[in-house]
Amino acid sequence: MHYTGDALRHFALPLGGLGTGTVALAGNGALRQWQLHNVGNHEGHVPNSFFALRLSRVEPPLDEVRLLQGPPATPSNTPLVTDDVVPRGEQHLHEVIRPIGPTAVTATYPQAHVDYQTDLPIELSLDVFNPLVPGDADASSQPVVGFTFTLHNPGPIALHGKLAAALQNTVGWDGITPIDGTSCSLYGGNTNRPRTSGGWTSLVLENGSLPVDHPGAGQLVLAADGEAFVHPQWTRPEEFVAFLNGPVTPASGASAPGSTWNGGLAVPFHLEPGDTKRFRFVIAWHFPNRYVDFNQFGPHPEYGHSRFWLGNAYTRRIPDAVAAAEHFVEHWDEQRDLTTSWTAAFENSTLPGEAGARLAALAADVRSPTVFRTAQGDVLGFEGVLGASTVMWGERYGGSCPLNCTHVWNYEQTLSRLFPALEQNMRDTEYDVMQAPEGYIPHRVRAPLYVKQLWDVIIGGPEEPALDGMLGNVLKTYREVRQGAGLDWLRHRWPNVVRLLDHVHGKWLRDGVLRGIQPSTHDIDLCGVNSFMGTLWLAALRAAEEMALLLGEDSKEYRALFETGSTAYDELLFTGEYYRQILDPDETRDFQWGDGCLADQLIGQWWAHQLDLGYLLPEEHVRTALRNVVRHNLRTDFHDFEHPYRVFADGDDTGLLMCTWPHGGRPDVPTRYCDEVWTGSEYQVAAHCLYEGLTSEGMSILQGMWARYDGTRRNPFNPIECGDHYIRNAAGWSVLEALTGYRHNAVTRTITFAPLDLARSNDAWSFPFTTNTGWGTATYSSGRLTLTCEAGHLDLRAVIVDGTTYAVDDPGTPLVISTT
Repeated sequence: MHYTGDALRHFALPLGGLGTGTVALAGNGALRQWQLHNVGNHEGHVPNSFFALRLSRVEPPLDEVRLLQGPPATPSNTPLVTDDVVPRGEQHLHEVIRPIGPTAVTATYPQAHVDYQTDLPIELSLDVFNPLVPGDADASSQPVVGFTFTLHNPGPIALHGKLAAALQNTVGWDGITPIDGTSCSLYGGNTNRPRTSGGWTSLVLENGSLPVDHPGAGQLVLAADGEAFVHPQWTRPEEFVAFLNGPVTPASGASAPGSTWNGGLAVPFHLEPGDTKRFRFVIAWHFPNRYVDFNQFGPHPEYGHSRFWLGNAYTRRIPDAVAAAEHFVEHWDEQRDLTTSWTAAFENSTLPGEAGARLAALAADVRSPTVFRTAQGDVLGFEGVLGASTVMWGERYGGSCPLNCTHVWNYEQTLSRLFPALEQNMRDTEYDVMQAPEGYIPHRVRAPLYVKQLWDVIIGGPEEPALDGMLGNVLKTYREVRQGAGLDWLRHRWPNVVRLLDHVHGKWLRDGVLRGIQPSTHDIDLCGVNSFMGTLWLAALRAAEEMALLLGEDSKEYRALFETGSTAYDELLFTGEYYRQILDPDETRDFQWGDGCLADQLIGQWWAHQLDLGYLLPEEHVRTALRNVVRHNLRTDFHDFEHPYRVFADGDDTGLLMCTWPHGGRPDVPTRYCDEVWTGSEYQVAAHCLYEGLTSEGMSILQGMWARYDGTRRNPFNPIECGDHYIRNAAGWSVLEALTGYRHNAVTRTITFAPLDLARSNDAWSFPFTTNTGWGTATYSSGRLTLTCEAGHLDLRAVIVDGTTYAVDDPGTPLVISTT
């Protein structure tokens, strides 16, 4: 997608591997949101870290030093977001070094191209990326960012100068404490040493005075391709400008207590008329000491003054930042090409409008600081990153609502498609660590995983184990089997599933439906009979039936419970318009919705479509209810709307409200969050609409959401809910599969394509797909389907296209499988 003008105000593309932390490329070309130090902090600013250009010409004389950033935009004052905040250090830098001129950005995550508009007699652009290879977690978990500048001399006179990069040594920093220039109470003992290897010039930024287990211990590398001038240690940007203008004497020794050094490289160049040259830079990092430095839910254990070390998976595989940079440089072309294949598959697809770039951006959710991997390889995730949307109840920095919250992660689909083995690890944690002897699963895990878990205690958000999270555990287990976990894994996990379902059956099932207090993702206790929990229950029963059949176990009980429940829920709840909630006379009306229209009222059916489980309720009733969810809950302006709590849509925005009461009857204390707009629920409902053939309804939700996050008032790469980079948003992957009619079943080694009309171009179509063994592009034209494997391999027995099955090994089918 192209971003210019006001759309660059909130643009901040996070760059970094899965579990490594990120730094964001801002719309004006600046580097912001430094989150490399094992903590999420959108306000994390590292001063004096930038790119600059010195451009000279002999005659007519020219000698200019410019900051390779456009002028910062004025803030939009959008509620609960900070992506448009220009750090004070960046503002100061613009006072010292004149910015080169406005920017224009083209980006599909995780790549961006920046064009600089300038009055200088040179054409200049930047390409930036971090490797992303679906199915290859190691390749996608590199703590590096690669920058390629392209300089072109369009004029008749030769140009020369220096292309420069600067980076502050932040070893020892906590990622939060404000830095003033090079001053911070956490600094001291920092050193920057030059290094040359393999034709690259580097600065290695370290702090040898720190203990090996210090939270801030680690290493940074700034590297340039070719021979470069080095200014290893300086403090003020004016000194760096002097270095670009001629030789200077660098400081020596370790930095004094309370201070650090900046370091810089400058690559000389000469451009004859018409010449074009490219220059590469790398920033790499390595911070191994992740600790449990966040507040966890549940009672505070009495273990005294202890620091629980979690570590990072990427640092166990890569010994330091030097090795990370060298590996990246050695495989630069290969990793760039693999990443470009991924982004190009979205850019060149027949997906409608901006859907390609928007859906590609979903990978940023799982590679943001919301998700990390411990040194032991366990996948742990917050709900989001604390920020402006969380300060009313909690903190501003760190992870939001730890850890692995089952009911929020019920919506997430992206990690399971891009890295199935990592998603499978989360299921292992749920069964091996979280599941209580009684069979229930608390909706949060405590870290480290060997400490006492949240059994028989108040948890928080909600207080007791979330029922929707437990039902989602069953669905996700079946999903992982279909994603390649295998029947041996399922056989191992089946007793856990049975215990869990037995617990749900015994505690909540009455007369075929779930009744009583039902803790949910709305952070409250639902009561009575409702289709939100009910459809999840019906989908879980169908998933259990399918898993039992795969294992040769008795599935009749699950089928009987499903059929009884399906009839009961429909008869009790369907109003002819949508599915309501009914309450017993003695049940509280507080935090319920009663006769209201809940956006997520059919969430289990959304799951069922993804897992080929069929209809849970009468098909026509499902379609009618979904159509009315959009009719009643999709609001096209919020000017006269009262926001009692958090504001995720305002003004001219379009957004899907969580719950409305179109016929009156709103309780005095309605269901929590009813007046909010959640991107994860919007993606869920939109995908479900597309599955049902309600394309105009589904696209109206998506277009409204994408317009809210177009860069002018919110960041396209940062969904907001209870924190930044909120993981519920990762439900969006189901939109890709709904548009393309794609299904993957690793058990039968079958994939299916049945694109909607709006995802076709006449009778042709093209888009990416993922399997458990690799990913590829599917291109259909003139009656022939070509599957091109872009990474890994394709292990397929059959391909179903628009209802017709083709055997992969049948030479007579119109099917071509190729590798790049």
